[in-house]
Amino acid sequence: MQYHIWTLGCQMNVADSQRLASELERLGHHAAPSADEADILVINTCVVRQSAEDKAYGRLRELAQVKQQHPDKVIGLMGCLVGVRDPLRLREKLPQVDVFLPPSDPAPMVEFLRDRAVEASLRSDEATARAARDEMLDTLDEGTLILPMQERNRLVSAHVPVVYGCSHACTFCIIPYRRGVEKSRPVGEIVAHVRSLARQGVKEVTLLGQIVDRYGKDVPDGPNLAQLLRIVHQVAEQEGVERIRFLTSHPNWMTDELLDTVAELPRVMPQIEVPVQAGDDEVLARMRRGYTVAQYRALVQRIRERIPDVAIHCDVIVGFPGETDEQFRRTYDLLAELKLDKVHLARYSPRPHTVSMRTMPDDVPDAEKRRRHAALEALQAQIVAEINRRFLGKTVEVLVEDQHKGKWRGRTPQNKLVFFEDDAQDWRGRLAQVTVTWTGPWSMQGRLASAQPADDDSIPVIAAHG
Repeated sequence: MQYHIWTLGCQMNVADSQRLASELERLGHHAAPSADEADILVINTCVVRQSAEDKAYGRLRELAQVKQQHPDKVIGLMGCLVGVRDPLRLREKLPQVDVFLPPSDPAPMVEFLRDRAVEASLRSDEATARAARDEMLDTLDEGTLILPMQERNRLVSAHVPVVYGCSHACTFCIIPYRRGVEKSRPVGEIVAHVRSLARQGVKEVTLLGQIVDRYGKDVPDGPNLAQLLRIVHQVAEQEGVERIRFLTSHPNWMTDELLDTVAELPRVMPQIEVPVQAGDDEVLARMRRGYTVAQYRALVQRIRERIPDVAIHCDVIVGFPGETDEQFRRTYDLLAELKLDKVHLARYSPRPHTVSMRTMPDDVPDAEKRRRHAALEALQAQIVAEINRRFLGKTVEVLVEDQHKGKWRGRTPQNKLVFFEDDAQDWRGRLAQVTVTWTGPWSMQGRLASAQPADDDSIPVIAAHG
């Protein structure tokens, strides 16, 4: 059987889809060339914003027609729309869905397909069915991950979840209600995950958590994120993983130990993603963020002092309930002052069950939210254009991901996108020294710094199960 997974939302959803695909590959299924050819169709959903939820329901309406025309197709619904509790209302509302999967949990689909396979086999040969089931169980090694065939030795960068869920409960955030309380993955499972990716050609791993620097807080005497990075760094050296990143951090949990670890370990990239969300203390208090603007400003300074050439990314929400023009202006002025490398912008969207939806009127008009969003977009384009101009004429190290419109593209240690041309060699998954010849706010272009020999080292291949 063939499968197709639509993924909406954040990097954690991307990682969850990858984990589901791995389990489907273990069962002998393979990725379909297109959704129309798939026997198993899964939507991995996001509900952080209303627009993402609307997109999911639109896809589900399409799948209702597919199910009517092809009743044997398996329809799965995964992610934050399902949540961590039994989705009784969703089961009634969405009869076209065969399997409901909580975030980060492929088990319901695996069990459904196993039972279906066993039932089918029982009709012909009960003994064979039992043997097939036992064989499937034996392949489920905890932590290992099998990439779809078309991604093996082609996927350069991958995500590795290290903390599931979140226990912080910002007033605007639906994640704790949908993904549950935070739970750190065992170190051995994370190591197995990284090794399996490396042996399939992955050269960069990003450790993921809703608040990634809270890794280990729920495990007595367990390692913290800094210690985990050292462990993963050793694995990376052994397995040929060139780069390690992590996200997303929280200002309250970013320690000097963590910053020093990033500065010390050569394969951990100088990029920190730490959201600010607003530049006004009253708004931050209503968001229940737990820090002040002054504390965030001091953190940025501390990061820059401890990590040379660091790139800092952040998140900002505009139009939070009660946000005045003056309060928005403070956010604008803070970003103008700090000059961060990337700002992920979002217009406030009230989400079910959150404190802000229950207790705070959504009183900033949508047109005003859009105006504030556009103003910060324009500001950030100017800031990043200025930052990137500093790279003009300099040689940067680029981990090449793939080709796009005839050019190789990859990212610097600071996660800046770089394009260059070379028809003589296959650069996918390799480090290239590129001299920057043009810069813009969102990308840079360059040329190979000098003749660089082809890499003849073979990439180990992991065998497919099934």
